[in-house]
Amino acid sequence: MVIPRFFAPRRVALLLVAFCGVLACVSCNSSGHDSGKESSQLSTIGIAYVGPVTMNLRQDLAAKSPAIAEAKHGDRLDILEVRRRLVRVRTVNGIEGWVDANLLLSSQQMDELRRMADGAAKLPSQGAATVFEALNMHTEPSRASPSFYQIPEGGSVAVLMHRATARVAPRPKAPALAKAAATPKKSKDSKKGVVFLLPLPAPQPPPANWEKMSHPRASDLADYVAPTPPLALPLDDWDLVRTKDGRVGWVLARQLYMSVPDEVAQYAEGNRITAYLALGDVQDGDQVKHNWLWTTAASSLKTAEFDSFRVFVWSKSRHRYETAFIERNVTGFYPVELADVPVDKKASGKRAADANADKEKGFSLGVEDKDGVPYKRTYGFSGYHVRLISKVPVARDTTSPSTGVISVSDSRSSQHQDQGGWWRKIVQRWRAR
Repeated sequence: MVIPRFFAPRRVALLLVAFCGVLACVSCNSSGHDSGKESSQLSTIGIAYVGPVTMNLRQDLAAKSPAIAEAKHGDRLDILEVRRRLVRVRTVNGIEGWVDANLLLSSQQMDELRRMADGAAKLPSQGAATVFEALNMHTEPSRASPSFYQIPEGGSVAVLMHRATARVAPRPKAPALAKAAATPKKSKDSKKGVVFLLPLPAPQPPPANWEKMSHPRASDLADYVAPTPPLALPLDDWDLVRTKDGRVGWVLARQLYMSVPDEVAQYAEGNRITAYLALGDVQDGDQVKHNWLWTTAASSLKTAEFDSFRVFVWSKSRHRYETAFIERNVTGFYPVELADVPVDKKASGKRAADANADKEKGFSLGVEDKDGVPYKRTYGFSGYHVRLISKVPVARDTTSPSTGVISVSDSRSSQHQDQGGWWRKIVQRWRAR
């Protein structure tokens, strides 16, 4: 038997090898195309950044879908698809997954967060505060804003600003749906047929004189009582804080505890200490004590930073803190700062002749007067004597921390001499002994 030349064994083997190679290439191309099909077809429709400290990218839309990757705060993500609250994103490494849109920040929000950190670096500290439990730091003074950092338990922060914002209203519960009436079972003898639904009639147009027919209205009646307006949402106190490594964000003020010594903090009378400053040292034997200025706010105070401020001095004769100055029932605001003021020659006595005694330590704070105009008050503090030096009208800036809390609107300062009277002077000299 003669085998045709085309079916020679050598040629058959070569044809089989070539055919297997073609099949392998086709299968590889098809599998590679299927694995990257969605990535190649979905183009970027936007850019977002990770808001929380860490965020999981899930494989599917379901909440119980497994996490396939983890992104950190500030990481850039490409937005590929949006499904209501869920967003499909892609990391810089090409990993795609689904995340909640509430956890993402826009480019504008990231820029504002950076500007807030840069501006807050210039703000004076209103006192150091301690965190007894881990506390979330938010991008805005709102519970619904992303939390991008967590202050560890026992951490210390510097308080910079204060805001009172409305608490987010809880979502109303969906009304309970009544159970549908059970459909009666059809008997076997009932005829099977098609049910035709008749179309609803078209609504009648309103009459031409509908405005006249609407009178009298309920508000025109003599016994009409206006409905009670809805209750305002409760307010949350927020403080802008700065960590030791320079992070800046908003935290709930009630979770902060000002680091004032206990022997001074015991006089808070149940009020919250909002700011404090050390006004100098006092050497009492082998101990060094500080004179303190603090501001306090009642628990119900929301629209201002404090409603009372007090100066504590250390008495060498009694070895305890005593009140040198106090003012209550004020509307006060930040910043509370140290200030250099002209020395009071009458109160300083011998120090007036010293060449370095032309300035003394003092402090300044914002207080709204009875006329409703905010002023920056500056006080001098010499020994045990507190006196008002000046009042300068200011304009409060509560919109952005980058420009500070208050800005001087009138450079003219009204000098005010101490109005304490002779009895206060006697008391101050008696305490100074």
